Amino acid sequence: MKKLIVPICILLLSTTALAQTRRRTTRTKTTPKQTSAQANAEARTVGATKVAEQIKNLTRFVYLLGGVAKGIEQVDEAARRNEASPAALDQNSKNKATVKASLQNVREGLDQLEISFRSTPELEQYYWKLAGSASGAASAEDQAAAGHFDQAGRTMLGVVNRLTDVLLAMR
Repeated sequence: MKKLIVPICILLLSTTALAQTRRRTTRTKTTPKQTSAQANAEARTVGATKVAEQIKNLTRFVYLLGGVAKGIEQVDEAARRNEASPAALDQNSKNKATVKASLQNVREGLDQLEISFRSTPELEQYYWKLAGSASGAASAEDQAAAGHFDQAGRTMLGVVNRLTDVLLAMR
């Protein structure tokens, strides 16, 4: 009988182990740390994209401003010598107004970018490098209003440099 008890126990133990068909698995839950890391990365990507767009726009603007500023200066010089036609003077004042309006739009865009960085917790650390970009654009706007278009372009190059520094800090 003792010989029979051991094999029966082994048989019963093995069948109870096989009878357990439900597998116990633990679900991997996303931790808030993973979610915040993902949100942080996403916010940085969005912020970097906005900065890159501003750099592209400002670079294109400064490039075009160079040619326009040279033309404005030439017409202004011809006007001082009384050699400019009324049509050229009219076009020149339209060009000046367009440049001033464009600089105002640039400043407003930079204001919005600064507000976005300041109000987004994930981007707040980069705001300090960005701060002052809009005031640089405002200085360029004032310089253009005073007729110093070349200097306004140089000031905008400083703004582009500041934005590039922000983009480098964000990588």
